[in-house]
Amino acid sequence: MSVTNGNFVVLAEFRIKEGQRDAFLALAHNDANESLANESGCHQFDVLVPEEDGHTVILHEVYTDRAAFDKHMEMPHYKPFKEGTDPLLEHAPSVRFLSPAARPQN
Repeated sequence: MSVTNGNFVVLAEFRIKEGQRDAFLALAHNDANESLANESGCHQFDVLVPEEDGHTVILHEVYTDRAAFDKHMEMPHYKPFKEGTDPLLEHAPSVRFLSPAARPQN
């Protein structure tokens, strides 16, 4: 299967220190809201929490392309998220970059 020229998807998984989840979620929701309101290349930004794990937060972000994501990381609202969440984490986040796979032709 080949990769299409569709959207650029980011999945970032964060492991949060004990007692820091609410602080992390506040920063993540602010980044999500600002991204959706101010970045034309940001089409979706979900802040997700697994039902069985109170220490993990996953960000699911959809951008037009890699350039739109790169621009996101330069936006004024990203810096407070990055700087504010770093001390709340047990370790560096796991970040995956994905693109939709082309469906096979029948």
